[in-house]
Order: sequence, then C-alpha cells, then structure tokens
Amino acid sequence: MTPLRIAVVYPDLLGTYGDGGNGLILARRAEWQGIEVVLTQAPSNASLPEADIYCLGGGEDGPQVRAARSLIEDGTLTRRVTAGAVVLAVCAGYQIVGKTFPGADGSLHDGVGLLDIVTAKGTGPRAVGEVVGEPDGDAPDLLPTLTGFENHGGQTTLGPDVTPLARVVQGVGNGDGSGTEGAVAGRVIGTYLHGPVLARNPALVDLLLAWALGKDPTDDRPAATPFDDSAADALRDERLTATMGGRRRRVRLPRRRR
Repeated sequence: MTPLRIAVVYPDLLGTYGDGGNGLILARRAEWQGIEVVLTQAPSNASLPEADIYCLGGGEDGPQVRAARSLIEDGTLTRRVTAGAVVLAVCAGYQIVGKTFPGADGSLHDGVGLLDIVTAKGTGPRAVGEVVGEPDGDAPDLLPTLTGFENHGGQTTLGPDVTPLARVVQGVGNGDGSGTEGAVAGRVIGTYLHGPVLARNPALVDLLLAWALGKDPTDDRPAATPFDDSAADALRDERLTATMGGRRRRVRLPRRRR
C-alpha cells in the first residue's frame, strides 16, 4: 500500500503558533489505523514535495508574504489540489490560500487562490481569544461544535464558491461582520483556529483523513480497535466550559470515523 504523504508547509515561515502539530496529529491518527505515513517538514528553501495532505500554519506578516510568493512560483500546491490533495490552512495560511491578503502596511498581495476569499486589514481591535463555532454547510452532519484560539487582525470575506466552516457562537472568526468562521471548498479547509485545531477537534482529523484516503466520511462502522479520545474530549470539555460558562450549549457528538 502506498504511504499516506503529509507535508507541513514552510514551518520556517509559518510556524509561529505551533500549527505544525496538526501534521503530527494527522500522522499519528492515521498510524493508529495501521496506515503507513510519511510526514515531511517542507522548508521554504526547497521545492514543495508531492503529498496527499498539506498543512499550512500561522506566521507573521513578512514571512506570510514570502510564503505566498514561493507557493505561487512553485506551483505544486495548486497542482496537487487539482489532483485531489487535501489542505488544512490556519490563520496566515488560511489567508495565503485565498485570492488576496494584506501585508503589514495594508497593501494587498496575491494569494494562491485555492479558496474564493479575500482578506483585508482589520480596522478594529485584534481578534484574540477563544472561539466556539457551530459547523455550517455540509459540516453539521460530520463535525461537532468546533473549538480553538484565534489571534489575527484580518477581515476575511467569503465569495460564492466557498461555504463557511462554522457559525461563530463565541469569538470573532472571519471578522467581516458575517458571523462566520473559516471557509471550505472541495477538500480545502481554511480556518483561524489555533490550538492546534486538530488537537481540540479530532473529528476534523477524521474528516481530513477520510478525504485523503478516499473513504466515505459518513461511514460509522466500528473500528476493530476504537480510538481512545478521552484526552481530547477532556480538553474540548474544559475549553468549551471555560469559554461558554453558563451559556454553554449541548455539544453534538458526531459519528466516529475510523
């Protein structure tokens, strides 16, 4: 069987917030299913490798611009997505995979164009804090309430060719006044959620893996060896309780995908 290839994109430029952990989480959860995995840290001074899943993380303004330029010039990410590769892009990475995003001075820079989104520099306070979101679009049948931490100054507006990842219950999210968080198109997911987001939301890991492995993400057949998600569930419960307090909603549990 061909190994599942996971690439953490430009950790030297997009590694500010620990989002590289998303690649490790994907690899470990796949290995627990008996799947051979090749996890690659793909630096910006080399050609982007061929992979089945690409993880982009958060970064500062200057490195973000350099990362976008390199990915556009390299062309591998766009080509692989066209061929069916999966992308999880967080914060600066989320903005990079859109059409345009702002630099430190507010001037716009071209993104890779994988998502129909545009990002402008925010005019209000920076969005910093816990986020709780209820999945939107097709996601409610596949994901539970999402939790994460945001730290950004962008306002991201979604175009007609994407759907929101979630509707914000607590926090800012996309920050454009729509009350949405993140964006989804095909097998590309963009989000402002750190945490890392996959550590807090294991059902999202299962969705990404199902896409990459060509499995039906709604398949709820029991695994031969069920995952022990007690630690992740405890983290989710603690964060949701701390964030929502007495206003906390009942969290929906999705079907487990193996």
